[in-house]
Amino acid sequence: MLNTKKYGSGRPLIFVHGFCEDSSMWEGFCEPFIDQHEVFLVDLPGFGKSSLPSKDFTIEEIADQLAQWMKSLKINNAIVIGHSLGGYVILELAKNYPELIEGFGLFHSTAFADSEEKRDTRNKVIEFVQNNGVKQFADSFVPQLFYAKNQKQLTTEIEQAVNTARQTPLETLVGYTKAMRDRNDRTDVLKSFDGPVLFIAGDQDTSVPLDKSEKQIPMIQKGVTGILQNTGHMGMFEAKGVSQQLIHEFLSLR
Repeated sequence: MLNTKKYGSGRPLIFVHGFCEDSSMWEGFCEPFIDQHEVFLVDLPGFGKSSLPSKDFTIEEIADQLAQWMKSLKINNAIVIGHSLGGYVILELAKNYPELIEGFGLFHSTAFADSEEKRDTRNKVIEFVQNNGVKQFADSFVPQLFYAKNQKQLTTEIEQAVNTARQTPLETLVGYTKAMRDRNDRTDVLKSFDGPVLFIAGDQDTSVPLDKSEKQIPMIQKGVTGILQNTGHMGMFEAKGVSQQLIHEFLSLR
């Protein structure tokens, strides 16, 4: 069973974290939405307090678990927003369980499959972690997710993110790296989804480059899109107010 936190009441709004993160990343960010929504913060399997069912799994299978959790609580017509890896999971959810969701959001995420270069990078991550451990990976991986010019004023947030990443079990980190490497292209979902789509990107994001994001925006039929200025991969911290405003605009669409 997935570990979750729930706040407020109203139309269901689910936030899904990214790689080497957990639900705590959304704690302060989600507050403006609690008045009108039943907000759920989810720990994906293997992160936070959710257990990892097996060492070998696909992003689609993780989406299956999210769907089963939603069904167990009779959650439907939900809005689901995912950061990075969380967006990959949500794309599978939208493809295979469209009856459960009314709209979805990609927050520093992409519907494109990994390029060969990115797949090589994933393989190097696996090798690095197996040789050097999770702590050394977390200490080098997390800070560079934030745009360099924002790092000084976000020291506390970066430290918290590093500490969370350090808690990631080795098998979780390796398993998700393989699953992300091998995931399918889901641009078909962006093009065909009937409901509203939120797409938030950062102009200084090195994990999801701006040119890739700009190619996806025209695929969206209906929704809200935003390119955060002077922002890396962590817009919920680097451009908190603008990101919240974009989500408010998105939630007003029916």
